[in-house]
Amino acid sequence: MNSSFGAEVAEQAVHWLIESQGDDFDARQQHALQRWLEADGEHQRAWAHIQQVNQRLRGVASPVVHATLQAPPSPARRRALKALLLLGVASASGLAVQQHSPVPGLLADYRSPVGQRRRLSLEDGSQLQLNTGSAADVRFDSQQRLLRLVEGELQVEVVNDSRPLLLRSAEGVLRLEPGRFNLRQFSGFSQVAVYSGRASLDGQSLLAGQQADFANAGWQGIAPLQADRGAWVDGMLVASQMRLADFLDELSRYRHGRLSCSEQVANLRISGSYPLDDSERILQMLEVALPVSVRRFTRYWVTVERRVG
Repeated sequence: MNSSFGAEVAEQAVHWLIESQGDDFDARQQHALQRWLEADGEHQRAWAHIQQVNQRLRGVASPVVHATLQAPPSPARRRALKALLLLGVASASGLAVQQHSPVPGLLADYRSPVGQRRRLSLEDGSQLQLNTGSAADVRFDSQQRLLRLVEGELQVEVVNDSRPLLLRSAEGVLRLEPGRFNLRQFSGFSQVAVYSGRASLDGQSLLAGQQADFANAGWQGIAPLQADRGAWVDGMLVASQMRLADFLDELSRYRHGRLSCSEQVANLRISGSYPLDDSERILQMLEVALPVSVRRFTRYWVTVERRVG
């Protein structure tokens, strides 16, 4: 049986486990959990695995683990328990050191949790920003400066230095000249945007004001830079006649759990600028801007449907 599952599903499984252990977990939430399990075999694999990890934690002879498990319910306990469970997912059977770890960014040099962004000053003076649920490794030596996007999305402002700066994703290595760049990791390809400077891949350049996808075959679909491409750095999600389904996919990156919509409203169009730090407010704004209703099974399971009446 295939036992693999992604980082996002691993976090969902952890949240469901924590929810199910709460005193207020009722029949409605149990039904929502069952629907989540039935939605995808990946969910079932993650759920089985996180239950095993939970059992292993209870057998660990560690004062820290024991104190976390025995602490009374509180937001602090939830955060600590989540961290322990995710660490257990990554470390079980040595998965943390493998390329296809269920939580590949857990042991990265720098990591930003879901719903948060992080800004860092590197030792050469370059500025690195990580988007929600992102992770990166930094390796500087006397010969080169190397950044590796482990997962998610980053933006980097590169300063001049005698050493080249290389930016690696799963699909290749970019050579960056001084300037500002955005790199996002998708499934099977990466996407880079050049605000200033120049990015080179296998000797082919991408210039300021351009963006492109790339995989093993080099640049694909070079296009003018989208004006809203890096709005996340300023804490905004900008949409211009975006399909509602695509908008919710983007918004779901910034919150825990499952966020989706019915096929009836998937093709509705939405425009505007929305604050990423308050996804609940964005959902409320959707009900004003579009003929939709937001249905909440739990805080981790939200569906947007056509408004009735």
